[in-house]
Amino acid sequence: MRARYGVPLTLTAVGAAGLAYAAGFEVRSFRLRRVTVPVLPRGMRPLRLLQVSDVHMVGGQRKKQRWLRSLAGLRPDFVINTGDNLSDPHAVPETLDALGPLMEFPGAYVFGSNDYYGPKLRNPARYLLERAQGRHGLNGNAPAVGVVHNPWEDLRDAFDAAGWVGLSNTRGRLKLDGFEIALTGLDDPHIKRDRYAQVAGGPESGADLSLAVVHAPYLRSLDAFTADGYPLILAGHTHGGQLCIPFYGALVTNCDLDTDRVKGLSTHTVAGRTSYLHVSAGCGTNRYTPVRFACPPEATLLTLTARD
Repeated sequence: MRARYGVPLTLTAVGAAGLAYAAGFEVRSFRLRRVTVPVLPRGMRPLRLLQVSDVHMVGGQRKKQRWLRSLAGLRPDFVINTGDNLSDPHAVPETLDALGPLMEFPGAYVFGSNDYYGPKLRNPARYLLERAQGRHGLNGNAPAVGVVHNPWEDLRDAFDAAGWVGLSNTRGRLKLDGFEIALTGLDDPHIKRDRYAQVAGGPESGADLSLAVVHAPYLRSLDAFTADGYPLILAGHTHGGQLCIPFYGALVTNCDLDTDRVKGLSTHTVAGRTSYLHVSAGCGTNRYTPVRFACPPEATLLTLTARD
């Protein structure tokens, strides 16, 4: 009897404990990642860039809101929000309340699919199947039907009123204590809203630094930004894999980026040119899969330093 039922019961107990940890602890175990990126011209003082991504706010997430507000204590030089702020069409006020202290700093933003549309309940195994078949989002899949439309215009209007620069298929600039940062952004490639032809041409002359910003790090966007000569690309979307295997890493990225670069700082090379790429693992989850394992929620403070 023991030999017959002991192993299944043990596996069930381990699985239940892992799920309890993923849903009860790690998903609320917020972290700050710190990285240094040498992309500034020689002689320029370091700049502190705070990247916030994939908040996926749901009403009542008080701990997440308090943590986001606390990030203002870092006193960054500027903030970049790489999208997917919502996972609840009624959470715009709480999202703005949580991000309010950060909106006192210069900043810019792009939107992701979850800013525009509410999430749908999905079988998590579909992410593995789509990865194997090379289908992600609307890239090869049929368009979503019956989706909830989020009030993203309210989010946009509040960001714009705070002075944050919208970068959906457009360019913008930030002035920081005598320095000028040129920004080029795309709307979300995950739902085929990216229009690189509208922003092509590479870094702008006259700026101290040019950065590229996109929500989902699809290779077509990374290739275009890198070929045009941007020294640093910022993205989110992947959730760092969200459910990872310890000592192995992520199983999926939910786009065509490889799992080795699912989060953190790496590089991207195309046509003999190389850009730094930073992918944020984000600080939230889809409301229907509120779990993280071996991949805690995060924001990132990037210290930009002079090139060697």
